[in-house]
This record gives sequence, C-alpha cells and structure tokens, in this order.
Amino acid sequence: MKAIYLCLGLLSLLLAVVGIALPLLPTVPFLLLATFFFARSSERLHVWLTSHGTFGPMIQDWHEYGAIRPRAKKAATLSVAAVLCISLLLELSFHIIAIQAITLSAVMIFIWTRPNG
Repeated sequence: MKAIYLCLGLLSLLLAVVGIALPLLPTVPFLLLATFFFARSSERLHVWLTSHGTFGPMIQDWHEYGAIRPRAKKAATLSVAAVLCISLLLELSFHIIAIQAITLSAVMIFIWTRPNG
C-alpha cells in the first residue's frame, strides 16, 4: 500500500508543479494531497515537502488553521480572471463560459472565505 501512496504522492506533486505554470490547474490542493500521501508512504518526502521554503508555510497554514495567505488568494483570483478572459478571447460557446464562470465563482467564494494565513 505504501508504494501506491508514494506513486499517488509523486503524481500529486507533479500536478502541483504543472499547476504553477497553468492557471486552470490549482497548485495548493495538489500539494495538500501530496502531503497526505507522503505522510502515509515516505517520511523523508513528507518532511521535505512540509519544510520546503516555498510550499511548507502554505501547507502548515492550511493544516493548522484552514487558512490561505492573502498573496495566494490574489494569485488565484488573477488566474481565474485570466482563464475567463482567455475563454472570452477564444470566443468559446456560451455554455462553456457559463459553466466556467459558475465553477470558478464557487472556487473564489471558497478561497476568499478562508481565514488569512
């Protein structure tokens, strides 16, 4: 079972890293998922991720307080706005844009109602 958790942790970490560059793919949820899987499979990777200079504080804020730092909230908002702007520029169908707008609005509500880290 540890091997499965390790593979899932590595996959989650990979998706988190890809999410840094792609605005539609979230980074922090995949980091939290990777932390969960590494806690069950590799103490070394778990410690590395939770003590990482960039990602560690975000993980600790969420784990201890359910908090998201204001800078991360602003970055998420800019990413969501970029996705909607790109969709509008590409002239996607109304249905796709409506689904995106509803889904991303729910995500923004969730993010902005969390305590600040």
